[in-house]
Amino acid sequence: MTRQSISFTTPNNTWLNAQVDSEEYTSKSDVVNDLIRKARAYQNELDFIRSKLIKAEQSGFTDLNSAEILAKSKKQLPLNEAI
Repeated sequence: MTRQSISFTTPNNTWLNAQVDSEEYTSKSDVVNDLIRKARAYQNELDFIRSKLIKAEQSGFTDLNSAEILAKSKKQLPLNEAI
């Protein structure tokens, strides 16, 4: 694991300490790593949606209704990201 030194503003440091004090996390590093994991997952979701929108815009019209479109989209999600 790579070791880094970072600085936090006072409000962010206070919030990080509160997360550790609440025993939700064992260290500030755990909090930061969890936030990064969530940000990466969110970015992956945005990238997936963006690619679907681009593909949809390029594909033209469909005769499918909204329920059929949703079912088709869910089938195309990776297994661990199914809604």
